[in-house]
Amino acid sequence: MSTPSVNSGPIVETKGVEVRFPLPTHFLSREKPVLHALNTVNVSIMPGESFCVVGESGCGKTTLGRSILGLNSPTAGEIYFRGQRIDQMDEATRKPVRRDMQMVFQNPYASLNPRRNVFETLAEPVRHLMPELSANEARTRVEQVLSETGCDPSWQRRLPHEFSGGQRQRIAIARALVTNPAFVVADEPISALDVSIQAQILNLLTELQQERGLTYLFITHDLSVVQHFGTRVAVMYLGQVMELASAETIFAEPKHPYTQLLLEAIPKLEGGSFDKPRQPGELPDPVNLPKGCPFAARCHMAQDRCRQERPQLRGLPNGTEVACHFAE
Repeated sequence: MSTPSVNSGPIVETKGVEVRFPLPTHFLSREKPVLHALNTVNVSIMPGESFCVVGESGCGKTTLGRSILGLNSPTAGEIYFRGQRIDQMDEATRKPVRRDMQMVFQNPYASLNPRRNVFETLAEPVRHLMPELSANEARTRVEQVLSETGCDPSWQRRLPHEFSGGQRQRIAIARALVTNPAFVVADEPISALDVSIQAQILNLLTELQQERGLTYLFITHDLSVVQHFGTRVAVMYLGQVMELASAETIFAEPKHPYTQLLLEAIPKLEGGSFDKPRQPGELPDPVNLPKGCPFAARCHMAQDRCRQERPQLRGLPNGTEVACHFAE
């Protein structure tokens, strides 16, 4: 695992990022409902980190990653890459930045164009983002990144349906790395794979990080992966960061009740979590957000203040940042 540089500033930073998605309405309705996907998200990702984002489905993990890369436009807030604000850039201005920011999508069966062979898939971002390279240089770059990601060079003329899930994900990783980026968003890159293949892909990502000095935003719902792969962890719930700490601290001293709930849900062979009762309550409606803490309805520590006042991230003596009024 790479260690973040102490002296350098963050490679990626979000300040008060919010994302709203308008929803369809009845033509007689005057109300225009919106889905609150992200709510005032502030994170700083340091060079060389494996910054993990965890949480239940619908918590805003993928929206955060896509917003950083410009695939979603934030409704409010600011996004910076290497100190340069990028959320307001038009496509032409942002094009040089895209070389340094790439994404590995969750589903290797859907993220590859079924009509393009491996070479065409990898050569396209090179032609688009690195037009200064000749055809021979582009081919050499494609062959090199295929070799680095454990792909056979003979795969270049084959189509995606000819590969297994693990092979497709290696090709997807190669596509993300072909422009030699500094920052990669990995959106649940192992969730669609068998357990044995998951370990191979995680080892590959770790090796590539060490060789290339990559910085990862690693999106996952599997906390057991985070324990071995992550540098720091942001725990999200209903579009808000509830706890932010190092991976070691998250597992040793979880402060937020939601983080504790996620850790208790990790299956164990002995004395496991299957015998424990589930936390009561349902995930609040992301269209009509509660006034106070979004986790209050499911929290065993919730008090009147929690239902009236939304907690903001604040620092604790152990270095953890937590959005909870009673974390101590």
